[in-house]
Amino acid sequence: MYSRRDVGKIALGCFSSSVAGAAKINSTVDGVRLGTITYSYHDLPRTPGGNQVDVVIAALKDNGIGIIELFSPHVEPSFQKPLPPGDPAARRARMKSPEALQAREELRKWRLAAPDEYFKATRKKFDDAGIDVYAYTINFRDDFTDEEIDRGFQHAKAIGVKVISCSTQLTMAQRLAPFAEKHKMYVAIHGHNNVSDPNEFSTPATFQKALNMSRYFKVNLDIGHFTAANCDSLAYIKENHKQITHLHVKDMKRNGGTYTEFGEGDAPIKQVLLLLKEKKYPIPCFAEYEYKGNGTATEEVARCMTYMKQALT
Repeated sequence: MYSRRDVGKIALGCFSSSVAGAAKINSTVDGVRLGTITYSYHDLPRTPGGNQVDVVIAALKDNGIGIIELFSPHVEPSFQKPLPPGDPAARRARMKSPEALQAREELRKWRLAAPDEYFKATRKKFDDAGIDVYAYTINFRDDFTDEEIDRGFQHAKAIGVKVISCSTQLTMAQRLAPFAEKHKMYVAIHGHNNVSDPNEFSTPATFQKALNMSRYFKVNLDIGHFTAANCDSLAYIKENHKQITHLHVKDMKRNGGTYTEFGEGDAPIKQVLLLLKEKKYPIPCFAEYEYKGNGTATEEVARCMTYMKQALT
């Protein structure tokens, strides 16, 4: 087991020096806050033995993005080799290999031992770059222990956010509710488009199950997946805007369809952005790059941001 002192020495050593006092990056257009979830940069390189914080900040500055949802794997070290793209069944098998299970246990040990100072130092780097960290992604799964869940909430507090965005299942949400109440931290449930599994969040009815569990449960609406689930994003936002912390903006086809470049699918991206502008709903919109583009992640995020900005003008 790592001690918090040991993890602190390792973790803080991953950071390079930063310049304080940087001007805030303003990526708001006509009152609508536009940003990205840093998952969009999942293809960027990782510092050996460290995290991806520096490369993500550099990409955000290149893209002129001033508000983000910070993807926790970018903050945490990785203890396993990256999973190659390919057959999902083969990837799942790889994830259950002895090496992957050992890496998962090492990550759990790290999470339990990592000091709050590490996460505060992470936030300072974004602050110094003029980037607001609005939410922190922690995708709680069944293999999380209660102690690991509790530390996740503490990590989010140390990062300085009020919202954890979480792709999870109904049964796991039931476990999370007492922790959200304990820490008085909002958990924004993120849905997908698997409407056939009653344990998945996908439709208005399934989101309502989460909202009924705790006053600290909210919705992180992904308008791409919501469209692929054949749901109406515009109607849902109008009826439930007070329960929505932020949006993930991507384009997808209906009927469980595939990811597409912005403007080529069925998601009402422009209509949603104009609705927020008209109604002045204070809901940040985070581009999520998941389609297979021809450029680098930074180039494709730039294209997504340009599309959203032009939709508002």
